[in-house]
Amino acid sequence: MAQAIDWSADVLREMKARDINTLCTIPDGGLTRLLNLVSEDQDMRLITLSTEEEGMGVVTGQWLGGKRAMIAMQSSGVGNCINALGFPGVMRVPCLMLVTMRGQWGEFNPWQVSMGQATRPVLEAVGVKCFPVDDPAEIAPTFAAAADFAFNSRLSVAVLVSQRVIGAKGFGQK
Repeated sequence: MAQAIDWSADVLREMKARDINTLCTIPDGGLTRLLNLVSEDQDMRLITLSTEEEGMGVVTGQWLGGKRAMIAMQSSGVGNCINALGFPGVMRVPCLMLVTMRGQWGEFNPWQVSMGQATRPVLEAVGVKCFPVDDPAEIAPTFAAAADFAFNSRLSVAVLVSQRVIGAKGFGQK
């Protein structure tokens, strides 16, 4: 899906404005541009995780060490994080997540639907404040507000980027 708005560059700008210099991820097609930008930036650190819940430990450790980090993942990985979200929650560590959604608009893959539909209610059930975004022009300002909310309140926050923005894939696409 061609995008007129380079939301990835805008999100990177907002990350840097807030001194978020570490991005933990399980790579996802919808995040590719952002991950490439972070990887190419000398002032940023990209950590590729083995599994999404490892990000909770990295984010917590970075905060305790005086740094800011965040996690970027696909909605299918959110289910892996639910138990681990207790770690930053109990310690009052801000946990900022950027989640690209699956199981929504135009989804071709039936096994993505369950977690895609459950992502927001499950995150909210464990105390994560969710900010869904359906418009590419709203991703950066929503991310900025969510980041400020997370770091000022020391709570867990997720920006949920709609599949309508990312685009639906087919079986022959990466």
